Order: sequence, then structure tokens, then C-alpha cells
Amino acid sequence: MIRTEELTKTYALGEVSVEALRGISLEIEAGELVAVVGASGSGKSTLMHILGCLDRPTSGKYFLSGKDVSELSSDEQARIRNQQIGFVFQSFNLLPRTPAVENVELPLLYNAEQLTRSERRDRALAALDSVGLSERAAHHPSQLSGGQQQRVAIARSLMNDPSLLLADEPTGNLDTKTSIDIMTTLHALNEKRGLTIIIITHERVIAEYASRIIELSDGLITEDRPIEAATAPLAGV
Repeated sequence: MIRTEELTKTYALGEVSVEALRGISLEIEAGELVAVVGASGSGKSTLMHILGCLDRPTSGKYFLSGKDVSELSSDEQARIRNQQIGFVFQSFNLLPRTPAVENVELPLLYNAEQLTRSERRDRALAALDSVGLSERAAHHPSQLSGGQQQRVAIARSLMNDPSLLLADEPTGNLDTKTSIDIMTTLHALNEKRGLTIIIITHERVIAEYASRIIELSDGLITEDRPIEAATAPLAGV
């Protein structure tokens, strides 16, 4: 699914150059549930932005499903984001005056399929059902708990049937119990759909819910290890 070769990313801050990534080479197979961990400034968010085609590396290669996407045009990368990648963010990014089902529908408005309003609604309701929120379809974000809002955001990320889901600190604004609920939801999507999921987190306890941990420090990979299924917190879920 993903292969990177010596990815680097350097930012110019005035007269100072900051090396956010300093040669990242990794492979992630289709269907993996991977956690990328590291302290603030380790490079994990920069890596996610490149993997999500939101940014370009300064040097190196990024292959997604066998295609070198690091040199594609902005329009071509936008098409890949729309068709192949789903995003979940820490702050949910829901429209506050819009019911859950309409928030979930939003990606379909930019979809080349030109679905009818009825088709969009049916697909959105099915996505909400997949995260256990079909009964909350008409509720606005202010009427939902933080965990429910994040599940709406997860449902929205599924609307274009992506092959890759990138979750940036998806439990960062949630308490421990709700964080476990969100990780259970992501784990189920990985197991039942075979969806490749990469979770960016600074929380070790959250990373342990993945099947593999990649740790970054100062723009370099310092650890890359599998989590044994028998010892993972959600083993058997």
C-alpha cells in the first residue's frame, strides 16, 4: 500500500532551516493498523501530511498503491485525496449548524459520481450505522458528545470508500473511556473492511491498540515493531 524512500522535509523559518524529516524509509502493507508515535516536533504530523498528499517531500519518493505520488501535480494529488484517502482529525471539523447526516454527506458533493440527493443520504446513513450512530443522524454537533462527534467524523471519512484512513490524534480531545471507544471503532473498521489505517498519536497507551508501532524522534525512525495480537488491548474484538 505505502512505500517511502529516504523522505526528507525541510522548512525555512526566516534564515533558519528546520529538518522535520531526515530520511524516512518504510513500508506499510494493505490492511495494516499502524500507530506513528513521537513527541511534539518529532516529525509525525509532517509525515502524515506527506502520506495524505497534503504536502510534498523536499526529497525522496512516496509510492501509494505502486504509484509515485511525490511528483504529481496539485490537481492529481487532490484527486487521490478525494478518491483514495480518508482523514480524521483531533478537532472533528464538523459544521456546527449542520445535522450529523449532512456533515457525513459533504465529501460526496465533490465526488465525480454525481450522486442524487437520495443516494448521498442513503450512503451517509449507512456510514453512520457502521459507527453505531444511525439514531443520531438528525442531531447537530452541539447535541453530541465528543466521542459521538468523532464517530461522525469517522463516518464522513468513509464516504468515498477510501483504501487508506489517516487519523491525526483522533483521541486527543477525549477522555480515556471515550478514547477506547474510538479505538474500538477504528479497530473494527480495520478488521471488517480490511481498511489500512495509520494513527498519529503522542499517547503510548493509544498506540498499543494498533498492530504495529512506528516511533519517530527528530525526524528519524527510532523504533518499528509489531504488537502481538494476543497482548493488544483489543485482542479478540
